[in-house]
Amino acid sequence: MTSKEKVLEFLESNKDSYISGEAMAKAIGLSRNAIWKAINELRKAGYSIDAVSNKGYMLSQKNDILSSAGIYSYLTNEAKSIFVNQEDMLRIYDTTISTNRLAKEQAIAGAKHGTVILSKEQSEGRGRLDHSFFSPNGGIYMSIIMTPNHLPFSDPKSITAFTGVSVCDAINELTGINPKIKPVNDLFVDGKKICGILVESGAEFETGHLQWIVIGIGINFDSDIMTFPEELREVVGSLFAPGQATITKNQLAATIISKLLAIDSCVPADIINEYNNRLISI
Repeated sequence: MTSKEKVLEFLESNKDSYISGEAMAKAIGLSRNAIWKAINELRKAGYSIDAVSNKGYMLSQKNDILSSAGIYSYLTNEAKSIFVNQEDMLRIYDTTISTNRLAKEQAIAGAKHGTVILSKEQSEGRGRLDHSFFSPNGGIYMSIIMTPNHLPFSDPKSITAFTGVSVCDAINELTGINPKIKPVNDLFVDGKKICGILVESGAEFETGHLQWIVIGIGINFDSDIMTFPEELREVVGSLFAPGQATITKNQLAATIISKLLAIDSCVPADIINEYNNRLISI
């Protein structure tokens, strides 16, 4: 982890208080000069960092930049225990072709259970039945790798229902907004689609043994719908209007990840009931 990443993680974990450069240096084992350089690098990268004489530095609440440090700071302790190597298991991209494509490649290569791929935009996002999924800046595009040995169930119906319920719960807990599910797993708010979910898996050909599951989630967070193709503007919506979010992307991503990684405590029958209760129509 670089000095900049260490400082960012420290600031994200201490959002509500000013921390002096000296205290920060002692806490994370860097020199005062290294702290100052890291602060400047973060500011150049777009982070708003308040500085007050005799008080120190504090990450502004206005920041909404997806980062592994920001997400990690909001994870539950249970989820944090899974990210034994934060850099390898929580990967953020400015842009990529498809987070699901990257996640599947990583799963085939042996990536650990819980590995997450996030991107600020996708150039070739996909939905079910190989439909395209328009993925401009302003959204949260993430895929998480799960392995069967960490799952209490692996049947497609339960995994799909569990994912939809988890995303709905995360949004509701943080914002009070109550999304509804249109089968199989599109989330709607006020009649407009704000989220699409795609679950894919890999298995051994000879035995049919399940090797991995990749859960892909695309959320229009504070997207400008007028930048979408004209044929989509009547059917898609965004969780927030641009510049009006009441939470950050890091908060929502972390809450969803935490819920998905808590799958071992879930009961399939309860999940199906919760899923049915959230359906637009049964």
